Amino acid sequence: MNSEKLKGHILILIANILFAINMPISKYLLPAHVQPEALTIMRMGSACLLFWAASLFMKREKVTMKDLGMLFVCALCGVGFNQGLFIVGLNRTSPVDASIIATAVPIFVMLLAAVILKEPITKMKAFGVLLGCTGGISLILASTHATGQVSSLDGNLMIITSGIIYSIYLVLSKPLSLRYSAVTMMKWMFLFAAVAALAIYWRPLTEVDYAAVSPRIWGGVAYVVVGATFFSYLMVPVAQHHLRPTVVSMYNYVQPIVA
Repeated sequence: MNSEKLKGHILILIANILFAINMPISKYLLPAHVQPEALTIMRMGSACLLFWAASLFMKREKVTMKDLGMLFVCALCGVGFNQGLFIVGLNRTSPVDASIIATAVPIFVMLLAAVILKEPITKMKAFGVLLGCTGGISLILASTHATGQVSSLDGNLMIITSGIIYSIYLVLSKPLSLRYSAVTMMKWMFLFAAVAALAIYWRPLTEVDYAAVSPRIWGGVAYVVVGATFFSYLMVPVAQHHLRPTVVSMYNYVQPIVA
């Protein structure tokens, strides 16, 4: 393994740890302190501002209209629909169920990469995905009885759909990660996603009693925005630049352990 691939492995590992920590924190915030729609807008809008601010300190990259169209699709798959469905689904089900469902993402990515990117499905790759999925589910099922949280069919279906859509994003964004920097990709993706989310969910954002929000809650929101969105989404395309989509997705197996 060369240093660039090692860098990709380290970054995607850290990103998935940040994603996993987000599950119990978001569950704590929802819905008693923040409505899921309001948290979605806070996450996308604040991250959009952070990515555009970061782009001011980097060399400007010209994005073609064709790639802007693809970034719009990636924004819907990787940020808009993915995070919107995940937050609403997590509000209705348990972090345990969300963690189990996350282990299915590598399967979706492996199949999509084979169809779209013509990435071969080797016996070793298939065995690795199956082994990781089985291990992740076994790990979580062993601790389910200690959670005391109720599962929800509609919540689980939302998170499954979120996982499939995120898998599509990982495959479609691979070529873009080879042409543009992570900041350039994310600033456009989150701009598109934030505008779409604001157009749909603007009302719940106005209904939040900001004066009554405690520093503890703001700390949770800050982690969702900075840790689980800005830094983690910054790391994913960098890892994609050096690793295959299936390899990137297999780090989802870290999430059940951490969550």
